[in-house]
Amino acid sequence: MSEKTKYIFVIGGVMSSVGKGITTASIGKTLQSKGYSVCMVKCDMYVNVDAGTIRPTEHGEVFVGEDGIEADQDLGNYERFTGIASTRDNYITTGQIYKTVIEKERNLEYGGEDVEVVPDIPNEIIRRIKEASVKNNSEITIIEIGGTVGEYQNLLFLEAARMMHLESPGSVVFILVSYIPIPKTVGEMKTKPTQYAARSLNSAGIQADFVLARAEKHLDEKRKEKLSIFCNVPIENIISAPDVDSIYEVPLNFEKEDLANKILKKVNLTPRKTNLKEWRELVEKIKSIKNQIKIAVVGKYFATGDFVLSDSYISVIEAIKHACWANNVNPDLTWVNSKQFENDLNSVKTLSQYDAIIVPGGFGSRGIEGIINAIKYARENNIPFLGLCFGMQLAVVEFARNICGLEANSTEINKNTKNPVIDVLPEQKQVLENSRYGATMRLGAYPAILKQGTKIYELYKNFDLIKDNKIFERHRHRYEMNPKFINTLEEKGAIFSGYHLRKDGTKLMEFIELPKHKFFVATQAHPEFKSNPLNPSPLFYGLVKSCLG
Repeated sequence: MSEKTKYIFVIGGVMSSVGKGITTASIGKTLQSKGYSVCMVKCDMYVNVDAGTIRPTEHGEVFVGEDGIEADQDLGNYERFTGIASTRDNYITTGQIYKTVIEKERNLEYGGEDVEVVPDIPNEIIRRIKEASVKNNSEITIIEIGGTVGEYQNLLFLEAARMMHLESPGSVVFILVSYIPIPKTVGEMKTKPTQYAARSLNSAGIQADFVLARAEKHLDEKRKEKLSIFCNVPIENIISAPDVDSIYEVPLNFEKEDLANKILKKVNLTPRKTNLKEWRELVEKIKSIKNQIKIAVVGKYFATGDFVLSDSYISVIEAIKHACWANNVNPDLTWVNSKQFENDLNSVKTLSQYDAIIVPGGFGSRGIEGIINAIKYARENNIPFLGLCFGMQLAVVEFARNICGLEANSTEINKNTKNPVIDVLPEQKQVLENSRYGATMRLGAYPAILKQGTKIYELYKNFDLIKDNKIFERHRHRYEMNPKFINTLEEKGAIFSGYHLRKDGTKLMEFIELPKHKFFVATQAHPEFKSNPLNPSPLFYGLVKSCLG
């Protein structure tokens, strides 16, 4: 292990969705503010090689890194807080580990030794963590272990953490993020579940150095004393982590608890500076904003049982917030299930109450006609509209049908459509025929050449993001605008304001806009993945700006 790099393991207790991702991102932010270079790694227990084949309603959003890795949504939190672009080095799954170990065994890379779950699986995990640290030139690497302590699926990740601590005890810190419930019938915080989580962590050979107590309210001294005694953690290292109005307040709460300085002391480092000024100003600004705009997000991945799963579009939500705050307004978001617009055309008129309409990404035919009706309503009624990936594809279908008079569709929805304005790339046809779905889409950051004088060009120019007439956005899709129909749409007033030029000379359309509309913009990319609270996405910013006149 490098003597230079320090390692922090963030481990969950009691229940999932307790906020480990935000905790990890916030620790990264506060350590950055102390003058240290950081790297964050997410360890997922899934046997999936990546998150790309998991349903959004099952696992939440699939976040796409700069190099095309399809990862857990927590990598998005890491990026939004630290500004560091994620790659496949930042994401480790059980599937990746076993796949690599088995391939190495087949290639005799273990020199004829028997290959065992322990230590060979933990050693591969350790190798990847160290590799990520080296590639990111990290002084402090923060590793979030998915799930909760006590789940057998993450035991091998805990074993890797234990082995790293054994190898270099002064360079490894363990943080237990655990929920402190307040049962309504009791009315007080109960620490027993966290005590049990700490003991379960002990049974894996790990002693927590810090306990981050997640709760509805601040932790009182009585509860801190209990957790300190029964979890064997110094009372000053019991950190209160109450619910907050905005996740962006969390780094400031940690700073109040002096968490970053305590971590540095634990690994024999000292702060080089303290600078959360810009972040503090952002949080104060968020709290002071009074005005709102109403935005409808029309899509299809909202429901899981009786619950609305906004995590399916978490990067879209955050990008909307970033753009709104930059324009001194708050977003009032409404999730609109497109199915309601399919059979009752009058119901689409309910969209008149919104200042803007967004159609995010998606796959498949369910709810499609409802989305197309919503896009048509936005276009005809001059309501600011932003289409993302699938949203652009359906905007093209709508325009081709209702303006160009074509009997048009995407071949993803209807393989035999008369006018396939959206079609799969030739190489993707072979991929689909062979059922090779994992990591085979057009993934990651690609350059787009922008057309000067367009709305898209001006937006990116204002954010100083155009280099050599190109910008870079991330992608995740198989289907593209069919080049055969470009002239047909442009003759009727649409402008394709940016394209990606492939090595074979093929132009893939990346942006479309309607110049006579207040704001009608769609992109084949996912600009939401690169938005952060201090640097909003130009397209989301432009959408919000258009709502304010």
